Amino acid sequence: MFELLADSQGILLRRDVVASGIDDAALRRAVQVGRLVRIRQGAYVLSAVWNQLDRLARYRALTSAVLQLYDDPASPVALSHTSANIEQGGPSWGLDLSAVHLTHLNETGDRSSAKVIHHRGTCRVNDLSRMDGRWITSPARTAMDTASIAPRAAGVAVLDDYQRRGLATREELEIVLTAMKLWPDTLGLLRILQLSDGKAESVGETRTRLLCRSQGLPAPVPQFEIFHPSGRLAGRVDFAWPDRRTMLEFDGMQKYLRLRRAGETIEQTVLREKAREDRLRELTGWLMIRLVWADLEHPEATAARIRRMFAQAA
Repeated sequence: MFELLADSQGILLRRDVVASGIDDAALRRAVQVGRLVRIRQGAYVLSAVWNQLDRLARYRALTSAVLQLYDDPASPVALSHTSANIEQGGPSWGLDLSAVHLTHLNETGDRSSAKVIHHRGTCRVNDLSRMDGRWITSPARTAMDTASIAPRAAGVAVLDDYQRRGLATREELEIVLTAMKLWPDTLGLLRILQLSDGKAESVGETRTRLLCRSQGLPAPVPQFEIFHPSGRLAGRVDFAWPDRRTMLEFDGMQKYLRLRRAGETIEQTVLREKAREDRLRELTGWLMIRLVWADLEHPEATAARIRRMFAQAA
């Protein structure tokens, strides 16, 4: 019965279940025996579906359920902040995915309820758009809203991502920031925007750039291109210090998935990337540094390693 009542995502709302003739006692029993998972007040997911979902997919399921619960035309809401960021394909690293963010378009005052954070609706015309028949904040507004509640590095990563993908220009982000001038900690948000440049192709690259800055390393050149003597492009590296004859690549699984060609295994992609690195070293005579996620958790040790490479390349 529950399977028949669930939507395409395996979500069931209490109001629909009760309307079909099933009472709350039956819902509680279904949760107790493991047929359903209660994801918030008034919303459930089939356990068989929930158990297959990763962290991000579970958050999107929660978001979908909340939007269905708040579908009253008399009290319109827009998906906003972190929730809108996830729906628009933004990075999730460092973000709190425990609650859904809604901006109420005709109410004032911020408040929280079960796994929902409600924001007051000060939205201009350009701050809103439609997605799947529902209101959602525009990319520029979404990026700045998310950066306003995220840890600094996570906020910079979001702003980098939106600029790189062309979802929001620097000018659009600055216009949104100007409209937020009466918000608390606007100077902090301005600083986060100033730290972004839209050139990083991953969260790892954003964090690498911020690590170099925080550790007092020279600013590297992002997306540095290297050419054959003929002038043909040989390749591009994430970062380079040309005057120190050093290159740097950030290695993350998402990068290899992005570089992977049709029909290629991950192992083949890694080998092809290794051959590309050898070619770039041969063309430049420079040293190559490779960082992984674990290196970013130890900034001082990583900065010391980079400095040692500078000395070796000198």
